[in-house]
Amino acid sequence: MSNRLKTEASPYLQMHSENPVDWYPWGAEAFQRARGEEKPIFLSIGYSACHWCHVIARESFEDNEIAELLREDFISVKVDKEERPDVDAVYLLASQVFTGSAGWPTTVLATPEGKPFFAATYLPREQLAAVLLAA
Repeated sequence: MSNRLKTEASPYLQMHSENPVDWYPWGAEAFQRARGEEKPIFLSIGYSACHWCHVIARESFEDNEIAELLREDFISVKVDKEERPDVDAVYLLASQVFTGSAGWPTTVLATPEGKPFFAATYLPREQLAAVLLAA
């Protein structure tokens, strides 16, 4: 199974191209679909050299149950912080405001307009599942 990240230039995004998550790269297409389906955005920001980014990928983004929750209830967007430092800065600040700390991976739930309503860093699979079910 591949998703929309297959043709992206970023090695980090390509790393996620075989996930069962229906990933979108950052861009208008994802936000248009979110508005059209009235679904929140699940935003994950990371980079290739990030240890915890690899851990969350293995534990959660390669997991079919997590992928199903994301496919059903969210529009999932993956961002390489090194490719889009402008996007990273906005949501890293949101994570810091919401939690008092920030780091990668940055995990954000946002409205279809991109306004964050939840932010965290690495979440173990069980915690991520609980957050997705509660949203």
